[in-house]
Amino acid sequence: MSPLLFSYETLVHAVAGATGSVVGMAAFYPLDTLRSRQQIEDSTKLRGSTWELLVLIAKEEGLESLYCGLYPVLQSLSVSNFVYFYTFHALKRSSIGSTAIKDLLFGILAGSLNVLLTSPLWVVNTRIKLGKNNYKSLSGGLIELFKKEGLRGLWSGTVPSLLLVSNPAIQFMVYESLKRNFIAMNRFNTYSAFMIGAIAKAIATTLTYPLQLIQSRLRAGTSLKPLYKDIKSNPKIIFRGLEAKIMQTVMTAALMFLIYEKVVRLVLTIMRVKVNKH
Repeated sequence: MSPLLFSYETLVHAVAGATGSVVGMAAFYPLDTLRSRQQIEDSTKLRGSTWELLVLIAKEEGLESLYCGLYPVLQSLSVSNFVYFYTFHALKRSSIGSTAIKDLLFGILAGSLNVLLTSPLWVVNTRIKLGKNNYKSLSGGLIELFKKEGLRGLWSGTVPSLLLVSNPAIQFMVYESLKRNFIAMNRFNTYSAFMIGAIAKAIATTLTYPLQLIQSRLRAGTSLKPLYKDIKSNPKIIFRGLEAKIMQTVMTAALMFLIYEKVVRLVLTIMRVKVNKH
């Protein structure tokens, strides 16, 4: 492979991953808003099916409330997924051979770096989405949060977030493993990318959801004591909001991987043509 192609390929994966994640999130953002509120607000306030709750929020607070904080979320997501995809594929390219264990390890390393670099962005996003602060922008929220709560506030929820690197790590391990199997059968295409992306995310989300619940509360600056009390009386509360989370993350991840594979294939094909011409 040409050195020129090698030097840019990891960057292509990072840009494609960031692009796919932004499109996926924008398409299913109302489900993410509902999931955040179910995880943090009083369990007696939001009862009903996912569709019923979306309609209820839209009627009571307006349709725009379901898209509250969309722009800063897309900003943060693009940065976060660029870091993750770049690190994951850089590690993968530096390794000889591919196995599920290697994919899991690379996913954990990429996720840990991503959390340490981008946690403040997600803390501000969570508070914007819940309307707890009047942040005018993502950068303004970062500055205001630092002034009020310091570095501890900016990186609140980092410990459960580091534990949650298992989520994308499991997701990428399952995705890459299934992808290799489909390629071996000569059946991998954008449609199969959509399907295995959905399967991988469903598995990862279900296994790590309780940690995501704790993470959301810490980022919102909410005490965990009421949650512990609710869990003692009703252990099922730890999976509150899982339906909306599964719907949102599975569809978002499936669409993300579909777009990601299309962009990577298109850009690398163009690059190979140009390299061959030279």
